[in-house]
Amino acid sequence: MGIIKERRILNKSIREAKTIFLMAHKDLDLDALGSCIGMYMILSKRKKDIYIVIDDKTHELGVEKVLIELEGCIKIIKSEDIDKYINPRKNKNLLIVLDTNKKELVQSQEILKRIDKKIVIDHHDLGKTSIKDCIMINDTEVSSTCEMITELVEYYDVEIEPYYATVLLSGIVLDTNNFTLKTNPETFYAAYYLTSLGASAKKVQYLLKQDINEYTERQKLMSAIETINNKIAITKATPYTVYRREDLAKVADTLLFFNNIEASFVIGKIGKDTIGVSARSLGNYDINEILSKLGGGGSSYNGAAQLDDTTISKVEQQLKEAIKEESE
Repeated sequence: MGIIKERRILNKSIREAKTIFLMAHKDLDLDALGSCIGMYMILSKRKKDIYIVIDDKTHELGVEKVLIELEGCIKIIKSEDIDKYINPRKNKNLLIVLDTNKKELVQSQEILKRIDKKIVIDHHDLGKTSIKDCIMINDTEVSSTCEMITELVEYYDVEIEPYYATVLLSGIVLDTNNFTLKTNPETFYAAYYLTSLGASAKKVQYLLKQDINEYTERQKLMSAIETINNKIAITKATPYTVYRREDLAKVADTLLFFNNIEASFVIGKIGKDTIGVSARSLGNYDINEILSKLGGGGSSYNGAAQLDDTTISKVEQQLKEAIKEESE
């Protein structure tokens, strides 16, 4: 459901709260961080105590740039320090989860349990592990959570500085793969609106610039591509290299640029004993349905899965069986 349609219940929850915590998924990307920052700007006009919870120890390059440039401008805390900031009156605390609806993916499950009043704002499909005890504002038709927050910025006519508009725009550009995936007229309008607020396309490209060494490492994943029916591309890493989740996602994005490819799946280690799968689709294959069979999820267009105590080969076989079931 569109976020503007849910504005009354959103307003009520915000109005009743005194202290508001914003939290996105682990391994922040620019859509997660951008939507947190956009919501922070909206709430800052309402004289609330606002904090963004970030427990990640490392960050992808674009996220790192934003956090450095905004140091001291926004209040960022770690979940372990929650006691210093939480309101002693339990009903005056509110947690807003952005860019994920899965309880196992949030920055801190402890905070998820600790705060009773919760709102989830997200654009990914719901699943078995979606957060239950919350107000769920879920719109799978939009490109990104940054697009949802941009709708609120415009609706409430919030004056935000050009830099914050740029960060919101970068989240949209990231999740649409530079406006090639899951875009509609509203997506382009959101980009136009942010540009009218001073968002800089040049700055967006700066935030999205890649590290050359990381790019070279990702290219190794392109050497083992195989296709199914000339429409689905699958590639896997060697078991000797550990990748970041966003590295797998970027390769999955790239694979969609090849002729005839309508869906892509990338398999690789993302931890010592953890295998990750990142997937993308142009819309003809339901990524959420396929990855749910591996314990993952997402939306029709993109998603991820994480499997522990297994091997890349076993995950590849599970994935191919799931794709076959979905294609039948």
